[in-house]
Amino acid sequence: MAQPIALLSVYDKTGLIELAQGLSKAGIRLLGSGGTAKKIRDAGIPIEDVSDITKAPEMLGGRVKTLHPAVHGGILARSIASDEQDLKAQSISPISIVVCNLYPFEATISQPSCTLANAIEEIDIGGVTLLRAAAKNHERVSILSNPADYAEFLTAYTQGQGDIGQSFRSRLALKAFEQTAKYDEAISGYFREQYASAELPADKLVAPVQRIALRYGANPHQKPAQAYVTEVLSGSPGYINLLDALNSYALVRELQEALNLPAAASFKHVSPAGVAVGVELDETEKQVYGVDDLKEPLTLLASAYARARGADRMSSFGDFIALSAPCDVATARIISREVSDGIIAPGYSAEALDILKKKKAGKYCVLQIDPSYNPPAIETKQVYGVSLQQRRNDCKIGPELFQTIVTQNKDLPSVAVIDLIVATLALKYTQSNSVAYAYHGATVGIGAGQQSRIHCTRLAGGKADLWWLRHHPRVLALPFKKGVKRAEKANAIDLYVSGEVLEGSEKSQWESLFEGVVEPLTDAEKKEWAAKLDGVACSSDAFFPFPDNVHRAKKSGVKYLAAPSGSVMDGECIKAADEHGIVFVHTSLRLFHH
Repeated sequence: MAQPIALLSVYDKTGLIELAQGLSKAGIRLLGSGGTAKKIRDAGIPIEDVSDITKAPEMLGGRVKTLHPAVHGGILARSIASDEQDLKAQSISPISIVVCNLYPFEATISQPSCTLANAIEEIDIGGVTLLRAAAKNHERVSILSNPADYAEFLTAYTQGQGDIGQSFRSRLALKAFEQTAKYDEAISGYFREQYASAELPADKLVAPVQRIALRYGANPHQKPAQAYVTEVLSGSPGYINLLDALNSYALVRELQEALNLPAAASFKHVSPAGVAVGVELDETEKQVYGVDDLKEPLTLLASAYARARGADRMSSFGDFIALSAPCDVATARIISREVSDGIIAPGYSAEALDILKKKKAGKYCVLQIDPSYNPPAIETKQVYGVSLQQRRNDCKIGPELFQTIVTQNKDLPSVAVIDLIVATLALKYTQSNSVAYAYHGATVGIGAGQQSRIHCTRLAGGKADLWWLRHHPRVLALPFKKGVKRAEKANAIDLYVSGEVLEGSEKSQWESLFEGVVEPLTDAEKKEWAAKLDGVACSSDAFFPFPDNVHRAKKSGVKYLAAPSGSVMDGECIKAADEHGIVFVHTSLRLFHH
């Protein structure tokens, strides 16, 4: 039987001498490259140079050491007759153990003084090739890529009389593959920064932008931060901006595909404050949404954003906007008047882009995304250093989802289906638990991120109630003084319709916004007005555990209800819906989002 051969070529020489001693003592022939062979030889351990089998010296300043058929043929040869014959014909001996780790590329580029030339020299070629070759042939070859495994390997080799077992070889191969994957990721990330980063001058940008440097992560102390996506036309997006932008664009894109109508979303902290499709506004709605004085004719896209922004104006303050269609002038005009962090859309008219670029003194964030882009089927998220993977939530939400009507009332008109689709798609991109109310192609109340389902339903219902009270004639006739800002009006109206009790300076400040005394809405007026709202759709991202959700939804004008089945109380929830004459649809789809 031929003497087994081990090839050693390492940058990190931790534990190298002890390993070499153990291998030599076990009767293994040692081959080494460059500094690895020298260190072992200086310790008095017999070792041959790789050049002894390649018959070629190291060259190019050490760039070429192990790249040779005598090395890789010996590593990659399988235990089959044809491979053994090839080795014999070329006088190549099989190599059964490879010990290799890589140049410290990540440590090098982390140094402030690192130059491009420094980084390039730390890109390991031969080492990566050794790791991949040995790991690929791990049925026969053992690959040691981490000094922490040396002692265990020597023990297993001795106890197994030269065979460490397939399980151990497989584990070592997995480590090697993980190491090369991480190494390649670090290299590609570095060169994105050097050649395809948004902040580079035009003469240094050699490829389409693939990297955006961010000011910080979720909080100012979380630096550095970067993103590998989308095109920045103006401003500088933050980490949370991009979370909002990408989630909201996915939502509006799906809405347009589902309903063949332009869609808009107003996002805050990775949940929608409002979502809508392009349905024309009547004169009252134009006043409620603050676009009755707009000079440009309202397009369907502009109407969609007016509805989305106006659904919950308090939550939309400082929003990130998503549009499913190229931004037009009318939509840009509405956005220019609102307090907003940024926008993402598949395109912009020249005039619309000019309007948006002037916002926030030129710092308004304007992102453009390729409408043909489709994300991978598998998505990965890292939490506390642990990577989680799942299939992307690519379920389609359309009319077919709302066919299983479980109540006595089965009259589900097409306009109600549109509202259910809007509400349900909004939930798909809302932090769970969540419940959404929708009316006239727009959400009018979203209860997001609550641990209790009934609290979601109450929160969303409360928002819907305030939205409807904003339509009250007395609210529309509030005598604001000239010069009161839009955000101040929104806050004052919210305080008015919610019935918040004001005292002291807060009360004085609120009163100072109006010409004359403003009498509050009475409970009777609110109750009478609430009774006029009917035909609202409500959707839940998971089943209703108790009928209290159905009873609460009815109080906000809900006529159409959708939720997955599966609760032990489904029967009671259906009974409650029948009591109120509600059309209740059981879907087959849970939509948790985190």
